Amino acid sequence: MKTNIALQHKQSAHHTNMILEQLTHDNEKHAYEINRDDIPEKWVDTAATIMEMTDYGLENNLIGHTFLARIDDKYVGFIMVGEALPWDTDPIEMKGIPFYRIMGFVVDKEYRNRGLGGELLEKAIEQVYQEFGRRSLALGVHKDNTQAGRFYERHGFKRMGVFEGDDEYYLRLI
Repeated sequence: MKTNIALQHKQSAHHTNMILEQLTHDNEKHAYEINRDDIPEKWVDTAATIMEMTDYGLENNLIGHTFLARIDDKYVGFIMVGEALPWDTDPIEMKGIPFYRIMGFVVDKEYRNRGLGGELLEKAIEQVYQEFGRRSLALGVHKDNTQAGRFYERHGFKRMGVFEGDDEYYLRLI
């Protein structure tokens, strides 16, 4: 029991000082500094691609944000939670209803397995919910990225058995 309490306390210590900043051209250089050399681009889009998608969203008045996560002076991850444009491959549960799509979620490899990914995910979702309202969430997990699939399941997402290319849809319905 003490181990669990100590672990929870250790993780909660990391939860006190994570700051989310909106990704902009002024701070995008920090997204490029995040160490994700073990994550293939086919699993998660690059920072450059996420910046392009962020610009597209802003230019087309789509709701949502792309966030850079910072702890003290170190940038440790990024994530996009934005209004989803409909795709032909979207699961039937998502057809005809507004939802958010999560894309480009990366935590620096030096900062993984500390509870920071879950904190970043939930803080980003909560901030978008507060600003734009609650909607169901969808994301794709590459079929070979089993660790990410388990992570999302721990955070209330369900595997749908529906694919867009090599990415399987995971949904968190509200």
